[in-house]
Amino acid sequence: MPSNPIAQVNTLAFDMFGTVLDLGGSLAGPAGQFLKDHGSDLSGAAFWADWRGRQRIEQYQDNLFMLGHSGYLETCRRSFMYCLRMNKVDFTYDDVAKFMVVYNDLRPYDDAVTGLRRLADSGRFRLVALSNGEQTYLEKLVRDNIGIPFDDVISVEKAGSFKPHPSVYRTAARILGKSPDEILMVAAHSFDITGARACGYRGAYVNRYDLPNEESPYLPDFEVADFHQLADRLLSPADVS
Repeated sequence: MPSNPIAQVNTLAFDMFGTVLDLGGSLAGPAGQFLKDHGSDLSGAAFWADWRGRQRIEQYQDNLFMLGHSGYLETCRRSFMYCLRMNKVDFTYDDVAKFMVVYNDLRPYDDAVTGLRRLADSGRFRLVALSNGEQTYLEKLVRDNIGIPFDDVISVEKAGSFKPHPSVYRTAARILGKSPDEILMVAAHSFDITGARACGYRGAYVNRYDLPNEESPYLPDFEVADFHQLADRLLSPADVS
């Protein structure tokens, strides 16, 4: 391995939800309004914390039960209903269906848009969206909400599992025609970096939530606070040849 482990990276694979797209900032407000409309005084921010955690459980269960990949938006819907029931909020399925359209309005972090544009304009890397999320949904978000010209959009649907299942990273490397060590996984979730690193990828942890790494030998190659620092690091001549 070269002394600089990211020296041969030519492809950047980006997680979307929570890394590029601001889930909490986009969903906590509408969730709070939903709760208010349904007679609850629980804040949207408090509800979001439970909802996000439950969503990951739904995705892990989807992987473990091996009953077929149910889809990102479906796990979001199920976890939303679970948390409503947990907080004794009355609702109908029609209420939930109407609410779920909020997922069409997810906003990107400003630093993500700026950093991605710098990386795209540099021409030094192939930019790939590699994320949970249905293929057509990811393509819509990249086109309409993010507006950065990614070279490829790869949904975990193509692997039939959610991250951090190894099939996601191996399938993406096969689709891209790349050796895993040519791909840098960029994510704001340490488990995503761990899963990618275990499959031979390099890893960049955008630690925008100030959270620890996993207790694992598969740690990121470097850590930054946001996409400004990410672009600075990747576009430094001393780092990537």
